[in-house]
Amino acid sequence: MPLLEVKHLKKVYTTRFGGNPVQALSNVSFSVEQGEFVAIMGESGSGKTTLLNIIAAFDKPTDGEVLLNGKSIHSIKESEIAAFRREHLGFVFQDFNLLDTFSIQDNIFLPLVLAGNSFEEMNRELIPIARKLGINDILMKFPYEVSGGQKQRAAIARALITRPQIILADEPTGALDSHSTEGLLKLFSEINNAGQTILMVTHSIKSACHASRVLFIKDGELFHQLYRGSLSYAEMYQRITDTLTMIATGGERFE
Repeated sequence: MPLLEVKHLKKVYTTRFGGNPVQALSNVSFSVEQGEFVAIMGESGSGKTTLLNIIAAFDKPTDGEVLLNGKSIHSIKESEIAAFRREHLGFVFQDFNLLDTFSIQDNIFLPLVLAGNSFEEMNRELIPIARKLGINDILMKFPYEVSGGQKQRAAIARALITRPQIILADEPTGALDSHSTEGLLKLFSEINNAGQTILMVTHSIKSACHASRVLFIKDGELFHQLYRGSLSYAEMYQRITDTLTMIATGGERFE
């Protein structure tokens, strides 16, 4: 059974004042296996972020469902959804979402604090993660005292510390310089090689080249998908570029 199943997702937005409805997603279906690293690409307005928000249970679909380990995410009670996210999902955002009044350590601890863990339990989880991510020396600093790359590593540590079944990343390299981007992508590959499942929305071809599979969304539908397989970085880069060109110039939807 796949870890994540997205089945016939449809999302239509309507305005309070009766304006024309906007269909953000239309019959999107795919699955993600345990240990996969999947990237989602598409033009602005294609529905990528809407799709990620529904998978994260931040939004609800108009039709269709999302299943994690066979359980429908959107059948979970509102009073239980925050705990479900903490226990099963890890999040990495473009703007880091760190609290400036908290130290880096306290930012990382936050989901475990909300879950009621003791300091000893939290510290036990943090030590190996901080060592792996190379952030031991900044744990007592505040977000405004560290670089963008260090902030994103802290955000990844916060996502990993709950041992999530899947990490959802929304443009994780969008606010980083080229050097920090390269470091983050290498880190994502290492985390994935260790068994962590990752689903990442990105505009970056360079970022998508690190994924084992790339899904392309066009006008709210699954347009095409690429498997990396034995392709070299250069070959994968060219395949992604060709697909994005096809999307931009008009092409048939993937079946």
